[in-house]
Amino acid sequence: MAAKDDALPEEQNAKVVQALLAPATDILDRLGTILLLTAQTLAWMVRPPYRLGQLLSAMEFIGVKSIFIVALTGTFSGMVLSLQTVHSLRQFSAEGVVGSVVAVSLCREISPVFAALMVTARAGSAMAAELGNMRVTEQIDALVTMGVSPQQYLLAPRLLASVVMLPLLCILYTCVGMGGAWIVSIDWLGVDPGIFVANVEKYLMPSDLFMGELKALVFGFMISSISCAQGFFASGGAKGVGEATTRAVVLSAVGILVANYVLTSWLTEI
Repeated sequence: MAAKDDALPEEQNAKVVQALLAPATDILDRLGTILLLTAQTLAWMVRPPYRLGQLLSAMEFIGVKSIFIVALTGTFSGMVLSLQTVHSLRQFSAEGVVGSVVAVSLCREISPVFAALMVTARAGSAMAAELGNMRVTEQIDALVTMGVSPQQYLLAPRLLASVVMLPLLCILYTCVGMGGAWIVSIDWLGVDPGIFVANVEKYLMPSDLFMGELKALVFGFMISSISCAQGFFASGGAKGVGEATTRAVVLSAVGILVANYVLTSWLTEI
């Protein structure tokens, strides 16, 4: 009886430790699953046959169909940023530098982050839902049965399309954002257009454009990797697909914000 009584506290302690470590182990398990699937996708990406049709379809879905929402968001982001900047700097008679402030802010931070978030909300969620539906309806299992790699046929085109299209959407976001800033600053608030353009040319550097494009490339890779993994391993019917889609959006958004800080800290020190 004494031995049994001694064993009970040990079992209880083990359960307590297991409960405390469960969130951390769950996070590490999910991260490992995503990394392993992404590694398999990259390995299949360089092996023939090359799915050009799938790639073009993914590029259209991720890039072309995101143009409207990215352009709309970029226009109003530039307008709001210029409006706040002009009103803040006018008290110092320095509203002429609004062009450089908006241009640098868009290129370095706002364009890659907001474009990535818009693509996550529109394309990332759709990729997770589509792949999750294919998983629960056993379409992915059917591909394996026919000898077709689902990583090559389904995941590789989406991953490559995201990496290619998001930097282009980032450029679009910056251009329309500057257009919105021009309208608010010059047409509505009376900033001198010559000073506006001159400050943009003076203070906007190629390194700013490089930082934004590098961030967009990394974000595109993360969005596709996370969204595809969540959909690929979905289970539990329609409810499981919905939960996988939610996880894809939340994890992608959090990953974008964390990666943005890390990349900014690294690139500003170079």
